[in-house]
Amino acid sequence: MATDRKYEMNMSEGSILPKLLKFAIPLMLSSILQLMFNAADVIVVGRFAGDNSLAAVGCTGSLVNLLINLFIGLSVGTNVMTARHYGAKQKAELHNTVHTSIMIAIYGGIILTIVGTVFTKGILELMGTPEPVLPLAALYLRIYFIGMLPNMLYNFGSAILRAVGDTKRPMYYLMLAGIVNVVLNLLFVIVLKMDVAGVALATIISQTISATLVIKCLIRSNSQIKLVIKELKIDKRELKNIVRIGIPAGLQGCIFSLSNVVIQSSINSFGETVVSGSSACSNLEGFVYVAMNSFHHAALAFVSQNMGAGKYTRIRRIMMCAIICVTVTGIMLGQLELFFGENLLGIYTTSPDVISAGMARMRIIDATYFLCGLMDVMVGILRGIGYSVMPMIVSLLGACGTRLLWIATVFQIEQYHRVETVYISYTFSWLLTFATHFICFLIVFRKAVPKEDAVRPGEI
Repeated sequence: MATDRKYEMNMSEGSILPKLLKFAIPLMLSSILQLMFNAADVIVVGRFAGDNSLAAVGCTGSLVNLLINLFIGLSVGTNVMTARHYGAKQKAELHNTVHTSIMIAIYGGIILTIVGTVFTKGILELMGTPEPVLPLAALYLRIYFIGMLPNMLYNFGSAILRAVGDTKRPMYYLMLAGIVNVVLNLLFVIVLKMDVAGVALATIISQTISATLVIKCLIRSNSQIKLVIKELKIDKRELKNIVRIGIPAGLQGCIFSLSNVVIQSSINSFGETVVSGSSACSNLEGFVYVAMNSFHHAALAFVSQNMGAGKYTRIRRIMMCAIICVTVTGIMLGQLELFFGENLLGIYTTSPDVISAGMARMRIIDATYFLCGLMDVMVGILRGIGYSVMPMIVSLLGACGTRLLWIATVFQIEQYHRVETVYISYTFSWLLTFATHFICFLIVFRKAVPKEDAVRPGEI
């Protein structure tokens, strides 16, 4: 096992902060690389195909997330159960979790391909997508969803690797795939004039490369997470465990995306210029989000491994380290992005009106984005402990419910019927939901930890 041991990490021993950073930084970089897939799409289209094509690619994000988040949520279940079995040194259960997870990815990819290619145009129409943008957005999505199988395989495969502390190899694979994606974007859009179809095709090809490399890594592994193709099957017990954690996470993601679809519809009502500016700014925000979200995944994996190993006293320290890291990251990157906002938006478009519309969003979202990171870290900690339904309910009521209520009430008041009012709903919902999650942690932690294991000498 020596070859793979250097990539794996025992999160239940030693200093927490150095290991947390060692885990999070490669994940942060790989997430940024993955985000560049879509960024390359948006930049190339905005610069070489026009504002309607930019809006077509940009306004599809909330719909894509709506359709795929249920299965991405199941990969959270994969991460938790893999980490827990790894921490507890349960080899048979770990083997079953790996193979069950890959089967879920295969079935999920097939289902999403069918649903995404058949129903996207109708959903885009319900969202009130501007008429000049609709045909291009529908074409982009239909091609994009053909690549859902490699998308799912990569997400579940990398969730397995993250659970044992391996965040480096997924980063290497995405680096290669990202280079391919950029090159193909330039070829398909500038040389072959394929417009949005070209960027969707480039994304599919690059995702296939990253998925192939992750699966190949698992097949060639000589550790406990080795994937054996002939042994691929769904283990009912592990499926139940994955679903118990993953379905609430997936439903939360779906309903979050549904609320964002409603918000996107409100933004769409202000016309193509605001949609384009908001889309470009949202793409930039994504870089801050994935940097913060790496600490959500770190908290999830660290807490899960320590729960499996019975190292309960480390969990509070993991929480504090993750909170400090995500706050510093969110504030620094948010302010940096805001300072260079006009220059960054100029990468996506040359239109002064679109840049102005993007800055209107950036001044509100980037200034307070660290609150979203805090909210997500607490969700990761609660799920790592074993609570998945609770953070789902709190998030749905605190974040989604608040935003939808805001749109239905405050936004409808004439003097507040501005796009800035829509953006403020995010900030308010993040703060409320983080505070509620923190209170929930204080209440449930004592119940989750067996009293006889509450204090372990040498662990504090």
